[in-house]
Amino acid sequence: MLFSLFIAASAFAQTKHDTTSYIQTVDVKTGKIDTILVAKGDFEAPNWHPDNYLVMNFRGKMYKLDIATKALTQINTGSLDQLMDDHGISPDGKWLALTRTEANRAQKTFKFTIYLVPAGGGESKKVSASDVSFWHGWSPDGKTLAYCGGDFSNLDVYTIPVEGGTPKRLTQTPGLDDGPDYSPDGKYIYFHSYRTGHMQIWRMGPEGSNPEQMTFDDNSNWFAHPSPNNKWIAYIAYTADQKQNHPFGKDVKLRLMDPKTKAIKDITPMFYGGAGTINTPSWSPDSKRVAFISYSVE
Repeated sequence: MLFSLFIAASAFAQTKHDTTSYIQTVDVKTGKIDTILVAKGDFEAPNWHPDNYLVMNFRGKMYKLDIATKALTQINTGSLDQLMDDHGISPDGKWLALTRTEANRAQKTFKFTIYLVPAGGGESKKVSASDVSFWHGWSPDGKTLAYCGGDFSNLDVYTIPVEGGTPKRLTQTPGLDDGPDYSPDGKYIYFHSYRTGHMQIWRMGPEGSNPEQMTFDDNSNWFAHPSPNNKWIAYIAYTADQKQNHPFGKDVKLRLMDPKTKAIKDITPMFYGGAGTINTPSWSPDSKRVAFISYSVE
């Protein structure tokens, strides 16, 4: 079972009351890091909206952080709560895909469901029908969502029409396949996989064809995000092997890959992070910066 992975990553995890979040951006050319906001608590997973604000989750709710003014406001998600760190913005900027946790602690059962909400806030509409669906990617034409789902014993990559319907399973290998994110030309879906016995970055065609391994090092590599100009892949690397988990509170760094040559470089020094740092797409629209969150714990 991969249950420990989702204990670390999901909204039902133990609240980290003594955590401070540093919401930051890094210039991928110069490595310059700017801190937009320092906030008490465990903010997670910044998405960069074309209107120059970040979308994040915090303790089951969604928030908007204006990059210029640093104003932080809650996004109206209607009746939805218990929202977790698997969320993102549609290609046209009009919608948010959100993943909701439904926990029955007495029965020790959990459901994870994908919803859509207007980017400016409003009532939601349900997309996924299965009990385990973690959103991660949106096709460039806006018609398809990619997610991690299936059975906890062997989670895989799926796609589903944005209006809902029948999911399509794209991976069927032993071990976790997770974090699918489309390249902006629609040619590839990037994801991380444990199929070799070590977590590495992979890519495949949008229908699941021709899987190709992209990283081969000793780090545990997660959450590959293609840049809007299709020149780079940003991802998070745990410096120690975490098996099939991506826990909070570990030594990590952000890395940048050229998808043509597979050349890789660090774009941040090592910092304290992990789950919540860069789970979902966080590139600036001009492909110059990546938003991420680092943490400290008292």
